[in-house]
Amino acid sequence: MADPWSSSGLDVHLDWQPSTGRRGLAAAIRAAIREGRWQPDAAVPSTRALAQDLGIARGTVTRVYADLAAEGYLRTAQGAPTRVATAGSLPQSAPRQAPRDPAPRWDLRPGRPDLTAFPRQAWLTATRRALLRTPAAAFGYESELGAPELRATLATYLARARGVVADPARIVVCHGYSHAIAVLSRALFGLGIGEVAFENPSFGLYRSIAAAQGPRVVGVPVDEHGLDVSALDSPAVVVTAAHQYPTGVTLAPHRRAALTRSGAIVLEDDYDGEFRFDRQQVGALQALAPERVVYAGTASKTLAPALRLAWLVLPRSLVEPVRAAMADSGSHPALLNQLALAELIDSGAYDQHVRRSRAEYRSRRTRLLAALPDSVRPQGISAGLHLLLMLPSDGPTETQALAACRRRAIGIEGIGGYWMDANRPGGLIVGYAAPAKHAFAGATQTLIEALHEITS
Repeated sequence: MADPWSSSGLDVHLDWQPSTGRRGLAAAIRAAIREGRWQPDAAVPSTRALAQDLGIARGTVTRVYADLAAEGYLRTAQGAPTRVATAGSLPQSAPRQAPRDPAPRWDLRPGRPDLTAFPRQAWLTATRRALLRTPAAAFGYESELGAPELRATLATYLARARGVVADPARIVVCHGYSHAIAVLSRALFGLGIGEVAFENPSFGLYRSIAAAQGPRVVGVPVDEHGLDVSALDSPAVVVTAAHQYPTGVTLAPHRRAALTRSGAIVLEDDYDGEFRFDRQQVGALQALAPERVVYAGTASKTLAPALRLAWLVLPRSLVEPVRAAMADSGSHPALLNQLALAELIDSGAYDQHVRRSRAEYRSRRTRLLAALPDSVRPQGISAGLHLLLMLPSDGPTETQALAACRRRAIGIEGIGGYWMDANRPGGLIVGYAAPAKHAFAGATQTLIEALHEITS
């Protein structure tokens, strides 16, 4: 149905039925953007005006706008109207729709832990304790920084497990890493930082999310020593220092030192720092320069992505700008999940789960490496939830490799979509953590069959 939004000063066609709720409203706005009815860089109605004209709560519109900004459809900036993202940064499809696709028979998609290993009983116990111990007043409107209980727990845990220099006042709890990178990019742009560098290769969705907040996104090459710091010429940069995603290399000590001296604000994405298998621990980069490095962590790899829990440890100068950006985003993780995670960590159950998962994933990586044909080259350190398999330059293409996997119902990704430029070598990113324990042997055997088909 067409709605004239007189109170917003705009006359826009939006096909939305109230019965579809918040999810339907988000889908209708996505469709309007994809179909060109909402033009790139055009201002959209304010949350107050849209809520008034549709007869719904303003908070509902705020959450929809925040979700769409995180997906790359909208661009927000403090003190300025929300706009449709520029044409070059618009996603080709809605990232949040991907989980609705049926799971492949053999799931080797990267970035996913074994969800069947989620510690249900320990989580239930932690949730019960949180409900019993938390005063009623805590369930009101919470701080933009997150639950004080979780922030205090994280400060202790991160110092112990990752060597992070932190105190609760410098920690903000976000609604997943996508939200974290969105609010940080928005805060930096508000401070006049108009360009953010990413590793090349890196995950394209996060680049789109950052660009949707205003900054220009550029690439910096990665080699066997990690990010090439000598090629960095941006005031801010996002790095996966402990375990580069997706190449799997570690930022070398001399480059860690050079990066912290570069003058750039660094976002350290420590997405799987708990999973180092060779006992050569690499501490957080943040400890070298706590006032220049923003540390980002998440429960998505250790527990489950659906918890939507991530955190930033901020330099003191960024606490207030990020708090303001959090308030503007209108999005916060569920309080009960925050309190349950704090209980899980404090009880020791979180460490026990991480140790069990680390042993299991180490075993899987070893078994996968032993089964690989000689024609593919595994790359990266002994760590994490994925393995990069580079294809021979004179052999099958990445497209052929992916096609062979699809014929066998294997869910897997190629590295091609991670590059920021063309004519790069192909490879497969194998998420060996994703299958259930009982399915790992079958998934591995099926992958090996596909590799033998294309390389023999």
